[in-house]
Amino acid sequence: MMENEVQEVLNKLRPFLLRDGGDVELVDVDEGIVRLRLMGACGSCPSSTITLKAGIERALVEEVPGIREVEQVF
Repeated sequence: MMENEVQEVLNKLRPFLLRDGGDVELVDVDEGIVRLRLMGACGSCPSSTITLKAGIERALVEEVPGIREVEQVF
């Protein structure tokens, strides 16, 4: 169920990533840790860590109860 909530938040953020030539893929949710793969331009962007932590992680922690952290999978 938590995966569905995470996917809903990612779907809200996806248009912003797509606009910059990137995307995000949900890999896993385990014990409050979300593992994501940044793709396209986002995968190689020098600002990908900021996108992941300041953007995606912040939104997920705020909107999905139980989410503690987001990790990037390469």
